Amino acid sequence: MNLITPPSLQKGDTIAIIAPAGILKNRKHIIDKAKKLAESWGLKVVYGKHMFNQSHHFAGTDEQRCQDFQDALDNSNIKAIWSARGGYGSVRILDKLDFSKFIENPKWVIGYSDITAFHNHIHNLGVETIHGIMGTSLQDKPEVIAKSIASLKKTLFGKSLSYNISASKYNQLGSFKGGLVGGNIAILASMLGSDSQISTENKVLFIEEIGEYKYSIDRMLQSLKRAGYFTKVSGVIVGDMTKVKKNSTPWGSSIEQLILDLIPKEIPVIFNFPAGHEPDNRALIMGRMVEVNSIGKIVTVKFK
Repeated sequence: MNLITPPSLQKGDTIAIIAPAGILKNRKHIIDKAKKLAESWGLKVVYGKHMFNQSHHFAGTDEQRCQDFQDALDNSNIKAIWSARGGYGSVRILDKLDFSKFIENPKWVIGYSDITAFHNHIHNLGVETIHGIMGTSLQDKPEVIAKSIASLKKTLFGKSLSYNISASKYNQLGSFKGGLVGGNIAILASMLGSDSQISTENKVLFIEEIGEYKYSIDRMLQSLKRAGYFTKVSGVIVGDMTKVKKNSTPWGSSIEQLILDLIPKEIPVIFNFPAGHEPDNRALIMGRMVEVNSIGKIVTVKFK
């Protein structure tokens, strides 16, 4: 099934920066940097009305965050919705949102981490999204995030997207292709059994994670395995596994081996793709057909 590709951005288009999840305490100056970046591309930027509100853990109440997202979905002048940050909270507003106008008038939804909830849900509505940097990513040094920024700009403005990365010794070799699905492991696991659960059949599954113990990563991946995520998948792209916590009782294997132990030997797997919770976080087009070749020393990842 081919998903709908939202229109590419043109100079003069307006995008909205909103905060659907975590609080943006003392971060307005960073979001202002993101605004300036988008303006340097010739875009106009509006902020979500409640973006800098504070409601304990969240950037405003569920109702306020929902309203900002709904306003951006419904406004035909807004051509992309860029998440200010992730954290936690997207799932709390998912079922309050009405996507009917969005389906009539699709636009890019951009983010990673907690924004995986939207990637999955919107995938099931038949529209592509962008797994890429968020507003708060602009806190990192310009030279470190230069490739991340360039890949996001390319994707938004409709340029072709492909990557060459060094092969990992852990890769399960092979060439594979399929529509790209996935995102943050914890969010993927939390979507199981809901309308936002994705099918991985004949798809390419991307996964990444931050700040978890190995046993916790294993538990979540076992849940995905039991739900059939690794049986009919074309291949798996593993992004950054960042800040894996050390348990008092050692797990006994590398994070790579932990992942390989869950996936059938005949399914190709590539590691070390630069996407996730590191500053080098390249854009991925979720829902788009991607071709991966991991036979040689250089792995190629090409979006069709």
